[in-house]
Amino acid sequence: MSLALSDVKRIANLTRLELTEDQAASTLDQLNVIFSLVEQMCSIDTTGIEPLSHPIAAIRQGLSLRLREDEVTEPNRREDYQAVAPATEDGLYLVSKVIE
Repeated sequence: MSLALSDVKRIANLTRLELTEDQAASTLDQLNVIFSLVEQMCSIDTTGIEPLSHPIAAIRQGLSLRLREDEVTEPNRREDYQAVAPATEDGLYLVSKVIE
């Protein structure tokens, strides 16, 4: 897949970016390089290859990620926070209806 200059200008318009002709041409070249790389990567047969848990696992076998324990470290202060709220119900903040 490759883009044309008109595609870059359309994308710039949709994102509200003002690009000069030189900037649009440069962006076109950069995007086409990215798309070319993605096409090359998609063409590789990865059948039977296990995904890595981390990129470094490709060079360091047995790498395990050191994740912290999932434990609560802060006290539950919901009641304190909701005490100053204008309106709450069943632990939820009540707000005015905005969309009908």
